[in-house]
Amino acid sequence: MGGTQSMKIAVALIPLLPLAGFLITLLFGKRYFRTKAHILPVALVTVSAALSIYAFVWAFTHQDSVFVWNAFTWVAAGRFSVSWGFLVDDLTGVMLLVVGVIGMLVHYYSIGYMKDDEGYYRFFAYLNLFMFAMFILILADSYLLLFLGWEGVGLCSYLLISFWFRKKSASQAGKKAFLVNRVGDFGFTLGMFLIFMSTGTLQFVGVFSKVGMISSGTLLWICLLLFTGAVGKSAQFPLHVWLPDAMEGPTPVSALIHAATMVNAGVYMVARSYPLFVESHTAMLVVMIIGSFTSIYAAYIAMTQNDIKKVIAYSTISSLGFMFMALGAGAWVAGIFYLFAHGFFKGLLFLCSGSVIHSMSGEQDMRKMGGLRKKIPITFWTMLIGALAMVGVIPFAGFWAKDEIIAGDFTKGYYVVWAVAMVTVLLTAVYMGRLMFLTFWGENRADPEVKAHIHESPWVMTVPLILLAIPIYTIMDPAGWSNFSILSIDTVDTVMWQVPFAGFWFVVQLLFWCGWFNFVVGTFNALPLIPLDGGYILKEGVDRIFDRRGWLQYSGYVVSAISYAMLAILLAVVILPTLVHS
Repeated sequence: MGGTQSMKIAVALIPLLPLAGFLITLLFGKRYFRTKAHILPVALVTVSAALSIYAFVWAFTHQDSVFVWNAFTWVAAGRFSVSWGFLVDDLTGVMLLVVGVIGMLVHYYSIGYMKDDEGYYRFFAYLNLFMFAMFILILADSYLLLFLGWEGVGLCSYLLISFWFRKKSASQAGKKAFLVNRVGDFGFTLGMFLIFMSTGTLQFVGVFSKVGMISSGTLLWICLLLFTGAVGKSAQFPLHVWLPDAMEGPTPVSALIHAATMVNAGVYMVARSYPLFVESHTAMLVVMIIGSFTSIYAAYIAMTQNDIKKVIAYSTISSLGFMFMALGAGAWVAGIFYLFAHGFFKGLLFLCSGSVIHSMSGEQDMRKMGGLRKKIPITFWTMLIGALAMVGVIPFAGFWAKDEIIAGDFTKGYYVVWAVAMVTVLLTAVYMGRLMFLTFWGENRADPEVKAHIHESPWVMTVPLILLAIPIYTIMDPAGWSNFSILSIDTVDTVMWQVPFAGFWFVVQLLFWCGWFNFVVGTFNALPLIPLDGGYILKEGVDRIFDRRGWLQYSGYVVSAISYAMLAILLAVVILPTLVHS
């Protein structure tokens, strides 16, 4: 293990530059920079992003080695000693790329979105502080330093959710996020105590080399306590309740913290601790069960939301559940690949929703939108790409990632989890189709004053959307990730296309496009077992057509026929072939 001088400079500057931007902007931004307060934070984060890309390339070109650098002794008390150290391996490289690139683009996007806000300088200062804390969390070579970054991103989340603190709902949402996360963080703290008591160290390398010395009962408690922290930070059931309310913050915050970076910290921590989790079958089952339940639970709630940001927020909770499902099933590579891809297309969806809200003069209710695809075409096309990736339409990144997870569940014998995953993706097709149709199709339902001012966002907001849309299409087959490793410890490989799930994805895409033309929402609403808010869309469309011909009394039968025809397709194309194959 070791590293070059250039890597030492890079990993030192990646977190230090945003920290410098935070201090300078917070202290001098209001008096000296004012409307130009974004210049220094954006410039410094851009350099950090470039260095993050360098670290990512280094990690994937040196897969036979791990960079470890102990800069100095941070804490020394008796036999307890922790260094301020950095570690870069494949997993670190992936997270640096996601956080660095998306963080940089969100900073540029915020220049236009937060223009004329009285807290302009404060916003960019907080964003830089968040980037510093997130980079520390990723680069840490010990649980204690990781926990420092962990608490730092939690603080920034509180500051940015309640950024508009004069608005009571925003300040309440900030406090809710802070208090709920304290529950998870308490579990994380107890887990660290147990780790130190069992191994005498908190350094990752030292802890993982002594896993065999830990009794099975103690190891189970360590894993469950660490996972408690992940449940809070990554908004999993039952500590998921803070994330939907976090949408009270500015939309760039939702994209950066609550979609692409901070909420992934729990997944990252479990993935980093995988040498512990794989030695406890019970802990793996708990991770998989919680992730599976959260994924389908949040997807179902997403179908009932009318606030465009809350639909995406519940979608994020569901996607994070998918990642934990993969980790718990042993599909480690698939889970991290989905984390990587999800960061880009979910960040894009949130930024696109911000562009929609910007064009609608702050309106977030989808029932008051409609017909926007020709008025804000750049936002529409980029959001379409994000939606296709979210649903899992080939050849977008979501297809490759989700198929790997579902295949891993099936081939490892977790058939109930596999079924939950399939239903979850079907529900994803429903709520994303509903979101896109209500927002961009039909007649505009906004107030006359809002209609008169609908416009495309400025280039400083639309260029980041275009740049985020590119990797969503180009990140494809994860076969190149098959040699992915963590601290030179072999991970449980996922299955690469050993099960023919093409029929399943055909149905998913069929449902998505049916939803595009009003069918999914109304069709599922016709089923008594799946009540879905928004079924009026199909009802109004069918009634209008049938009323012209005097066939109005037959419209209900048509809706039911469509419903059961789609269920028959699902049965014939997916379920029966899969049972025969098994």
